[in-house]
Amino acid sequence: MRRGHRAGLAAAAAVAVAASLGAAAPATAAAEGYTFAVIGDIPYGATQIANFPKVVAQINADPAVQWVDHLGDIKNGSTVCSDEYFQQIKSDFDQFADPLVYTVGDNEWTDCHRPNNGGYNPLERLAKIRQVFFPQPGRTLGQHAARVRTQAGQGIPENVRWERADVAFAAVDVVGSNDSLAPWTGQTAPTPQQAAEVLARTSAVIQEIHDTFADARRHHDRAVTVLMQADMFDPTVTNPSFADYYGFQPIVAALAREAAEFDGPVYLFNGDSHVYNSDQPLAAGSKWLSFYGITSPVPNLSRVTVDGSTGVNNYLRVSVQERGLQVLTWTRVPFNF
Repeated sequence: MRRGHRAGLAAAAAVAVAASLGAAAPATAAAEGYTFAVIGDIPYGATQIANFPKVVAQINADPAVQWVDHLGDIKNGSTVCSDEYFQQIKSDFDQFADPLVYTVGDNEWTDCHRPNNGGYNPLERLAKIRQVFFPQPGRTLGQHAARVRTQAGQGIPENVRWERADVAFAAVDVVGSNDSLAPWTGQTAPTPQQAAEVLARTSAVIQEIHDTFADARRHHDRAVTVLMQADMFDPTVTNPSFADYYGFQPIVAALAREAAEFDGPVYLFNGDSHVYNSDQPLAAGSKWLSFYGITSPVPNLSRVTVDGSTGVNNYLRVSVQERGLQVLTWTRVPFNF
């Protein structure tokens, strides 16, 4: 199918879908540029596992989509973190026609210490995730893999960055459960090995954020997009506890600092809290400013949480606009099965 015809179909579909969901439809020009799909916290439970190949097939059939991002949590938090399950999801991922970037969630390693998850050592499960899902560091998953810059040399192949349509992208391993600092079963505090892993990974994440913004400034990109699993700004939490969020503090500080110095919009996509939300988490008046110790508002940072968990019934289609201050626009596309 010719690209122009694909673009026309995509624009028409986006308008129809946006109308059905009450979302703002992307401009026609977006379909002529760069469009990607975002999913996360899926599949959860037996029904979604069985239907996940249909999710892959529907995204493959979307004429606009050129890239796919999975924000982690490839299982729910109360099922076994087995090698066999990892291989099953990897086989599903291999059916994506477009490049697929998968950034890791807490359910597939951080929470695997739980007895109903199999009582694994989470660090061993993280090593297995890296072995199964990142067999060729520096290349995405999917049938038409693309090259990405990777931190595999630091032992963190899941931290990657790339550029498309004058937008700099980064996918970083930042997970729920206080970025993996929640105590494991039988412990009252992080173990030394657990704390050492978090310290090393956090340092790498901050470096990746810095390098992504440096790339964006060097290449005069219009926007920066960061993707991760953890919801560091859960809007459903009225009074966040420092004990549940302190692992995110240096990451939020790095993102705020870099975004404040960037002359353009910054977008953060995350899963974790399961309900679609779009906001400006560090804008003036936000409770998260004082909570994380951010002294000045960061109005150019926008955040989007994708739908997930057992109630998820859509994927997010995101398009780069060719002109205007709003570089990215998005709409939720219902599953058709």
